[in-house]
Amino acid sequence: MSGRPIIKKLDETVVNRIAAGEVIQRPSNAVKELLENSLDAKSSSIQITLKGGGLKLLQIQDNGCGIRREDMGIVCERFTTSKLTQFEDLSSIATFGFRGEALASISHVAHLTIITKTENEQCAYKASYEDGKLKGPVKACAGNQGTQIHVEDLFFNISTRRKALKSPSEEHARVLDVVSRYAVHNPHVGFTLKKHGEGLVDLRTEPESSHTDNIRVIYGNNITRELLEINTEDEGLQLKLKGYITNVNFSTKKAIFLLFINNRLVDSSAIRKSLDNVYGLYLPKGSHPFIYLSLFMNPRNLDVNVHPTKHEVNFLHEEAVVERIKQEVEKLLAGANTSRTFFTQAKLPSLPEVIKENDKPPTVSANKLVRTDSASQKLHKFFPSQPINPLQKPDTNLSSSEGRRDIQLTSVLNLRREIEQDVHVGLREILSNLIFVGCVDQERALIQHDTNLYMCNTRLLAEEMFYQILLYEFGNFGVIKFKESLPLMEVCELALDCPEASWKPEYGTKTQLAADATELLVSKAVMLKDYFSIDIDGHAMLSTIPLLLVNYVPDFGQLPVYILRLASEVNWTDEQLCFQTFCRETAKFYSKLRPSVDSKNEEWQWSVEHVIYPTLKASFLPPRKFAEDKTIVQIASLPELYKVFERC
Repeated sequence: MSGRPIIKKLDETVVNRIAAGEVIQRPSNAVKELLENSLDAKSSSIQITLKGGGLKLLQIQDNGCGIRREDMGIVCERFTTSKLTQFEDLSSIATFGFRGEALASISHVAHLTIITKTENEQCAYKASYEDGKLKGPVKACAGNQGTQIHVEDLFFNISTRRKALKSPSEEHARVLDVVSRYAVHNPHVGFTLKKHGEGLVDLRTEPESSHTDNIRVIYGNNITRELLEINTEDEGLQLKLKGYITNVNFSTKKAIFLLFINNRLVDSSAIRKSLDNVYGLYLPKGSHPFIYLSLFMNPRNLDVNVHPTKHEVNFLHEEAVVERIKQEVEKLLAGANTSRTFFTQAKLPSLPEVIKENDKPPTVSANKLVRTDSASQKLHKFFPSQPINPLQKPDTNLSSSEGRRDIQLTSVLNLRREIEQDVHVGLREILSNLIFVGCVDQERALIQHDTNLYMCNTRLLAEEMFYQILLYEFGNFGVIKFKESLPLMEVCELALDCPEASWKPEYGTKTQLAADATELLVSKAVMLKDYFSIDIDGHAMLSTIPLLLVNYVPDFGQLPVYILRLASEVNWTDEQLCFQTFCRETAKFYSKLRPSVDSKNEEWQWSVEHVIYPTLKASFLPPRKFAEDKTIVQIASLPELYKVFERC
């Protein structure tokens, strides 16, 4: 009998730490809980700062209603909440929090400090907590209305949990994903996320924006262009469905699925699987859409008390709700199917129950066959004297920008609007469904659309494409960094020696002209670095230029002339003209293909086939003039060729 283990009650601290591990599993869970508290407090601005992915420091500051001085003593105790008084209240709960476990759980696994001020109090109050209890008296301090929470050394007392977590960068990415989702769903609130001690932000959205504005800022313009809005209601199911989904023009390798039910971020494998099946009929295998859905249902039909993280929910009539959502998405995609600009798999009719063994698939006549694999029978195959290595990639010191900014300058928006109003729909259809055939030379390439063959002026297409990239990615470029900084003065003098500069003695000496150009560009250094990632220091040394496309570098032999033209051809007096002329000059420079290092390795062909034309296919908006100036010319039609051969 003495060898049997004795049953005894666990110490309260041990119980609380075990429970805390269920609620706070990693920094992103802590951020989610604190974000929801800030939203419950009616905040219009929420700022999150992280250090070490949130493990060393996690700080969240809002401008909400704050916490009363009298409540500071128990705010971190378990099961203390202002949102629930009795169990029956769960049937009509309208807030995120209701368990009263979030702050308590954090205080059991981290060093927690709260600074808060309500509207009626004359000063803020500060308190620190450990294991749900105050560590000392609540102290008065200076502070703005709202609440600021500091979480330091998360899981400092649970070494196994801390060791099991991913790298700080991975944890930071998880937090960014959570904040991004709440920012899309709550456009009336401004969100900011940054790393501690760094000037650049990873995410910033403005208060009183829109869902589509925030989708554009966070997930990019390529998604925003292809969005379809969902807005429907089903009285029988007591269901309202709102949101945005991408049409069949867009696809991504990683699914982006944002689901909110009664404003709560959740996941539903049933809804996710149902929508995957719908899109599977349209998108290429292994591709996924962007989906943001917001469901509103009767709180009495929803059970939020499934798990401490509140990530899982149960709701009544689940099969009917999922089917209703599926029908709405199918209807939207079918309606947009007629204007698709991407090769998709059409939805097939139902097959008959019995298929005879001798039945043969219908044949397609030769003059209707369409090339579908751009890897087969490339044009250069017929010219063995010009081999190309399909795996060859440019080698340069590249880095991408961190974080994105939503540039709302009127001048930039006007220039974007000009592009969108001048789109030629027919050319957009051709380019968005193109199959690359091969390069004729550095200026021209062949593409196929449907049963037609087209000759394209690659340089003109690339120039307009880079102009659009400069405007739509304005202020969000990565950098191409030189191994050694270049002296601007010498670069400008070198440009004046080039025939393209058309220098004449009556213009002034080359030294003076180079000095004037250098002085002008140095005076614009702050703007050039901020908007265009062109870094010029106080000693007139150029160290970076913008990275416009990954795996693409321009012809650096043209760099001196480009720098000189920035000083001489850009209109620096008018904001809109300045940005327009600057982007035009930059686009001209980037559209000039980098020459090959040797004749056996045509790097420019790799750039044309694997960078330029895929980008044109994905997002380019061709202007109307390209239909008139022979930038794109049809040179053959397969049905017409067959008619010729039939007469022979």
